[in-house]
Amino acid sequence: MFKMKKTFGLIALTALLLTGTAVADTGSAADRAAEKAQTSEKLSIGKGFKTLWESTGIYRFMNPETAAEKQAAYLDATIKTVDAEISAGHFANVHTVLEKAAQHGVEPAVLTDLSAKLVVAEAEGYTSHGLLPEGAGQFVMILIGLLLIWLAIAKGFEPLLLLPIGFGAILTNIPAAGIAMGPMPGQPAGFLYYFYTVGVQSGVFPLLIFMGVGAMTDFGPLLANPKTALLGAAAQFGIFIALLGALALTGWTNGVVNFSMQDAASIGIIGGADGPTAIFLSSRLAPNLLGAIAVAAYSYMALVPIIQPPIMRWLTTKEERAIVMKQLRHVTKTEKIVFPLMVLILCILLLPSATPLIGMLMLGNLMKESCVVDRLSDTAQNALINIVTIMLGLAVGSKLAADKFLNANTLGILALGLIAFMIGTAAGILLAKLMNKLSKDQINPLIGSAGVSAVPMAARVANKVGLEENPNNFLLMHAMGPNVAGVIGSAVAAGVLLALCG
Repeated sequence: MFKMKKTFGLIALTALLLTGTAVADTGSAADRAAEKAQTSEKLSIGKGFKTLWESTGIYRFMNPETAAEKQAAYLDATIKTVDAEISAGHFANVHTVLEKAAQHGVEPAVLTDLSAKLVVAEAEGYTSHGLLPEGAGQFVMILIGLLLIWLAIAKGFEPLLLLPIGFGAILTNIPAAGIAMGPMPGQPAGFLYYFYTVGVQSGVFPLLIFMGVGAMTDFGPLLANPKTALLGAAAQFGIFIALLGALALTGWTNGVVNFSMQDAASIGIIGGADGPTAIFLSSRLAPNLLGAIAVAAYSYMALVPIIQPPIMRWLTTKEERAIVMKQLRHVTKTEKIVFPLMVLILCILLLPSATPLIGMLMLGNLMKESCVVDRLSDTAQNALINIVTIMLGLAVGSKLAADKFLNANTLGILALGLIAFMIGTAAGILLAKLMNKLSKDQINPLIGSAGVSAVPMAARVANKVGLEENPNNFLLMHAMGPNVAGVIGSAVAAGVLLALCG
């Protein structure tokens, strides 16, 4: 029982550790709308913690949303949707959104500004804003799609995702086919447009995948050694470094690379190496960057065996890599059933904005561990997640249109995502080394690298590098502790960023 309490305490600590970066978001609805349109938002830890407190379930149970707060949330959502749809060239959708906003009582001044932005966009038409002319850009993106397919087939890099993403990239860049275009007067939209709007823009596909991941996940290693939760938390450090880096890059380039706070938050989550979480967050904060962010997240997940080992060897000694860890204790069925319920309750009380991700992850895991709904668990692990993966991959590929992907912002995203992933890997290793100084039970620092959410790839890589130094050193189960903690940590980080920047 003591170990269970310790586990839940560490989970709460993890959530608190991930709230160190905060954003100012106060004032009237109109003021917030104006602030979100700027790229010069200022960081304020005090106001950020105030915003987080007001976003907790504890606060909201005692202080339900007022009518004014609901109206402000609707205004923010309207502005964000209009910007995203204009960026995507879906002008017909913008007209519908503005009509509904007028019926909902959005301020006339705000509607006038949004209508003026739409008029300018429609006058400009579907002009390409990429680095290359439209035809040449489409050809290059088709080649990139073929490259992703080659990496999936020839190298085995996340084939379940890279193959449909690459194929979707090819389909969306076929000239005049309109496979990913929105509806036009008298014409339906392309089928990939519906895949995207129904599954990705709504956030349904990432959540269904999280349920499947939960049904395939064993939290036993984390419960057996709860202190490894801190390694999962440390690996999320790269998320916030990348966020600050995105804002700094905007200033250094004098706007050539231009990221708002919402953009920066979405880019930062790449450091968690969790594709569904990156898609979920970017679809809400920066839908115009979804294609680049998703490709970066999944590409770095696929490249874990290439990116991580050099960092692991550089930060550890031969003796540290050869450390043999103690056998994990047996985790009871009761613990495994109580764990997802307790995590869900903590999430509801502390960070409701992360509940969609955490909730579906824990639902899938509870179906698996309860052993009373085997048919549902089997469906979530196999048929459902496979179907959703196909449509999700194609939908993400549909956002790789040349004019949206081949630009300076995308290059910045790819660079910052790689930096975030590398920092997250390093942070987990360094914390493991520090824990060795403070604990009598030695931890192999290699398992700290598994704190990123690339399940189970990162754990396998840690095990492989450990075996190279000591053929009798099997780290896989030990590495799964921080690995699954990283999944929870990245979801919590996404919830924090959504609460602060959403």
